[in-house]
Amino acid sequence: MIKIVKASLHEKLIFIFLILLGIFALSFTILIKNKCLFVKYFDPHKINFENPTNIVVLNAECGNVIIELYPDVSPKGVDRFKKLINLKSYDNVAFHRVIKDKLVQAGDLEFGKKNQLDYGKIGTGKSGFGTIKSEVDAEFNFKRGTVALARTLKYDTEDSQFFIILDDEPLFEGEYTPIGKVIYGIKVLEKIRYSHRSEYVLRPDFINTVEMFK
Repeated sequence: MIKIVKASLHEKLIFIFLILLGIFALSFTILIKNKCLFVKYFDPHKINFENPTNIVVLNAECGNVIIELYPDVSPKGVDRFKKLINLKSYDNVAFHRVIKDKLVQAGDLEFGKKNQLDYGKIGTGKSGFGTIKSEVDAEFNFKRGTVALARTLKYDTEDSQFFIILDDEPLFEGEYTPIGKVIYGIKVLEKIRYSHRSEYVLRPDFINTVEMFK
């Protein structure tokens, strides 16, 4: 004869608790593995831009970053940036320098490409087109989302590398060449891989593509 044993209320509560705990653990694991889960996707073709010829779409792991360029502020810097975009030079280039909640930097075309990453030299690479003069005289507020060209410790050494700030940086004003600002998708940049130990990232995330809006 088979005996049917009824579970007590206490045992039922424990069973329900274990099920809920399992669901929570599974959900937490999914959230950890999918860092892009709550990042909004912006389709540039569904947005009306005042000046579409100065719109850049940078695609990364978590979606699109839409940038408006400011040729009136930094004409040489914007020209260089557009030239490299049209050559597809930024495709598959690493976000090699990341400071959490502060900035992300990319654009090392020589040592930052996905299939030829050189950790010993990354951050020092050049475009092959030479440097351009710094454009720092125009009044410009370095607010969150500003895109600017990186340089060495000296002025007039801008080339292909650029950075995007994730917080207001008033001390950058008059120091770096601003070329534009993120107008949609800055949350994508907040998900870029960073290191707690160094500004330079081992096994970094990469730009997928950078294109002028068409």
